[in-house]
Amino acid sequence: MTEDPDVVTRRIARASLDRADATGWFEDLYAAAAEGTAVVPWDRGTANPLLQEWVTESAPDGTDKTALIVGAGTGWDAELIADRGYDTTAFDISPTAIETARRNHPDTKAHYRVADLLAPPPEWHRAFDLVVEIYTVQALPINLQPEAVDRIRDFVAPGGTLLVIAAARPVDQPDEAVEGPPWPLTRATIDSFATSGLRQIQIARVPNPTGPSLHRWRAEYLRT
Repeated sequence: MTEDPDVVTRRIARASLDRADATGWFEDLYAAAAEGTAVVPWDRGTANPLLQEWVTESAPDGTDKTALIVGAGTGWDAELIADRGYDTTAFDISPTAIETARRNHPDTKAHYRVADLLAPPPEWHRAFDLVVEIYTVQALPINLQPEAVDRIRDFVAPGGTLLVIAAARPVDQPDEAVEGPPWPLTRATIDSFATSGLRQIQIARVPNPTGPSLHRWRAEYLRT
């Protein structure tokens, strides 16, 4: 396949958005990838580098702790966290993504399931010691991002940690100038995770290794 994966992704997303379905394009994209007619741009066959960096720096011990991976995709981030000893749940709205994750990791210790971030199971309320959100909020239209942030915050248990990794929006770029997906996150959106008992304890805006003019947020929060 020679067409730019980002172009294909935007075309699939636009078709979904044009039918007033803001999240249906995830399944459309993963299904097309399974058929060999598209490539999932963020699926690199390994865990996100900034997540790997955080694990190396923090050396988290997941013994007797739970973790939730938001937007699991094909499972690479979940596998990294499960290998740290966490009882790991990883979810995605796309059934094909979850099927692919289970196929990619037949000996997994993680629990993969289909779920909707905007309508999550009620038993996930403040249930996880570690919550990892990578690129999911930015894949939603800007008007849905505050609700997504609210849902993610609500997963974090007392004393728990939230790690957020996302594309960073240029400071001078207004909402109407962003042609997504993705819709990169502003500093204000990143800061909005730090409410409802969550305290921001670390934030970095780092260059993207594949394009130094682009930047990524890596932010960590603690529920006190």
